[in-house]
This record gives sequence, C-alpha cells and structure tokens, in this order.
Amino acid sequence: MSKQNPMQEIFVEKVILHATTSDQEKLEKYKKLLEYLTGRKPGLTKAKKRIQTFKIRRGLPIGYKVTLRKKAAIDMLKILLAGIKHKLSKKQVGNGVINFGIKEYILLPGVEYRRDIGILGFDVSVVLAKKGKRVAYRKRCKSKVGKNQLVSKQEAIEFMEKNFGVKFE
Repeated sequence: MSKQNPMQEIFVEKVILHATTSDQEKLEKYKKLLEYLTGRKPGLTKAKKRIQTFKIRRGLPIGYKVTLRKKAAIDMLKILLAGIKHKLSKKQVGNGVINFGIKEYILLPGVEYRRDIGILGFDVSVVLAKKGKRVAYRKRCKSKVGKNQLVSKQEAIEFMEKNFGVKFE
C-alpha cells in the first residue's frame, strides 16, 4: 500500500481568457464579451513592440484578459471544455500549460448570443501547478523550485484526462 506524496498533487492554478485584435472598434466588443462570460472586469493588454504590417505601435491597446483562480477557474474550465467537446491535441499542451481557442462564444453551453457583441472567439490558457510553487514567486525568502515540482507535459495530459475527461489526439 503506497501513499502518494501530497506535494506532488497537481491542481489548476489559474485559467486565463484572452482576446486580441488590432481593430480598435472590435476591442470594445471583446471587453463586453469577457465581462459577459466571467462577470469580472477585464484587464487591458498593451503592445510590447511595434509591428508595422499590422499597424501596431508600442503601448497601443491590443486586447483584454481575465484571470480566474480557485473554484471560479475550475467552473469556467468545465464550461470551456464542453464548448470544444472535451477534445484537445497533444500539441496544445506544454510544461504545466494548456492552450486552446474558442472559435465562437455561442458554442459554450448556457451562453446565448448577444447582438451588441456579435460572433467572436477568444484564447484560453490553463496553468497547472504542484504545491510549493509559491516558493518561487513570493517576495520574502524566495527560492528555486526543483524539477520534480514542475508539471511535465505527460503529467498535464494525465491530469486533464483523469479530472476533466479530456481526450487527446
């Protein structure tokens, strides 16, 4: 009878909903969309560098994002995974991170079309972590985290299959 180390348990640290565009009119629609889906005020993201072909300059507002944590993150993740029918590609998984896109928000269960928003999509990033990750981020007594405390790609795939019923192709 072997017991698993409680420090090796994986959990959903945060879920980030992010929408970007170079079109300033569409930007307000993205803000309304993220507010409608999460019930929280989205944060503005600005361009970090100049991209001349898209007419983007440094400091120009290009998107909005909302970060969800704890129970709100898990509840939203279940809805988002239902919108993509619980199917992901192994290419969408990295070390401790899972990224996927929602093509149209009306594909999500329980979400209705709103005329003032239109048909829009957005990106989702899921960050997975093990207990003890805070040691690397805290302000006082900051320290490095060992390699066995980082979530590998295979561990992330197993966690999503077991806890959320996701099928990987």
